[in-house]
Amino acid sequence: MILGLVVWNLIKNQSMAHHYPPGPPALPILGNLWTLRFKLHHETLIQLAQVYGDMYTIWLGPTPVIVLNGYRAVREVLNSHTDDFSGRPILPLFMDLMGEKGIVLTSGHTWKQQRRLGQMAFRNLGLGKRNLEKRIQEEAQNLIDLFSTNGGAPIDPSDCIIHSVSNVISSLVFGKTFLPGDKFFQELHKATELVIAAPGTFWARIYDLAPSIIRVLPGPHQKAFKYFNFLCSFIKKEVAQHKKLRSCQPGDDRDVIDCYLTQISKTQDDPCSTYNEDNLVHLIADLFMTGTETVTTTLRWALLYLTIFIDIQEKVHMELDAMLPPRHVISYEDRKRLPFTNAVIHEIQRFGNIVSVGVVRKCMKETKLCGFNLPQGTIILPNLSSVLYDSKHWETPYKFNPKHFLDEDGTFVTNDAFLPFSSGQRVCLGEQLARTELFIFISNLLRKFSFRLPEDNQHPRLDYVQAATLQPHPYRICARIRQ
Repeated sequence: MILGLVVWNLIKNQSMAHHYPPGPPALPILGNLWTLRFKLHHETLIQLAQVYGDMYTIWLGPTPVIVLNGYRAVREVLNSHTDDFSGRPILPLFMDLMGEKGIVLTSGHTWKQQRRLGQMAFRNLGLGKRNLEKRIQEEAQNLIDLFSTNGGAPIDPSDCIIHSVSNVISSLVFGKTFLPGDKFFQELHKATELVIAAPGTFWARIYDLAPSIIRVLPGPHQKAFKYFNFLCSFIKKEVAQHKKLRSCQPGDDRDVIDCYLTQISKTQDDPCSTYNEDNLVHLIADLFMTGTETVTTTLRWALLYLTIFIDIQEKVHMELDAMLPPRHVISYEDRKRLPFTNAVIHEIQRFGNIVSVGVVRKCMKETKLCGFNLPQGTIILPNLSSVLYDSKHWETPYKFNPKHFLDEDGTFVTNDAFLPFSSGQRVCLGEQLARTELFIFISNLLRKFSFRLPEDNQHPRLDYVQAATLQPHPYRICARIRQ
């Protein structure tokens, strides 16, 4: 029976192979999982590109995946074939964990409606306007206060950062914030960490190979299921409270939940509407998890890099002191007069590269690409790291170098290969929010503090821990108030 399964798998893969670009030889059943060590490391994918070119095929078990490497290949597919590759494949673990709901894991009509609602809600709630910036400024000050209470002693900044960042997205989606040390809020953070990390693990690859078996066995996936249900239960309670309050005190929408409930009321007679409470719960979960994880991880890398590259930190200090009055409240608009600070923040995103390979896409219809007729449903994996480290677009791709974003006169310049938020139709919904948060948080922290390494930890690790995002190893720093 096993031999028959192996032979059938070989025949099936050979019959399908002509549809896809060539890639590394695949094993029966496992495909290239053994070569990849059951994980999608961006370094491995870049190394394979040196052998098989900027577009090649890997097999995750029985599933072919087209990998795109380098700026030219990624940009061409994501920007020139935006409609063709706007779908999201749902692998077994994703389907069992989160389902095809919300915004991250939906495609087609459902995804378009959920994304449109998210954009409308962010715009109506002040994205790009002073009132939302004020909320971010308040949390930046709260983070400063948390660091200040430590008196310059060594501290792991992670808990302080995640609380302040998470409160920004909490105020947007829930209309409220949480106090430091709130046990329930800490459980929400734990749920975020476990759920986002689950799809990138070794267990996820095994789960996708044999979901009907692994689904009932103990393992880390069971903890992810438990915590995602915990998160959804919390959101459902928030939705119920919002509905009750709206019936007693009607008025303007205060947060994303209110905006969504308003949209449900407006479209309740539309048979094509996908606005319902299931999608509402999952949309809020998507926004809360991604809005917390990505900015938190980027800020953790930021403080680590600025503490190690002390000369760059001091140049930022000099620019902030020279260009901003002492009591000036920093806004996102100030980036225009702080070119070096802005360049450093962009380089942190490029060099830190927290998303690694990017999120997979799916062909929405049969599509011709570079001479290959890709069937509908084909999975596309844009290796974003290969763009952020593309030697054709970055002078020193594997060095931390803010000059990547400065011209000879020290003026800030953009770079087309700067794609930390991906590109095309499925570019990150929260890109503008994240940019604003990073600028306001980092510039406020550096105006107030000088960050140094503790005497007993002069050589922190710069390699990453692969979870949902590429995270730094735990570290401690000293936040000393500047005179």
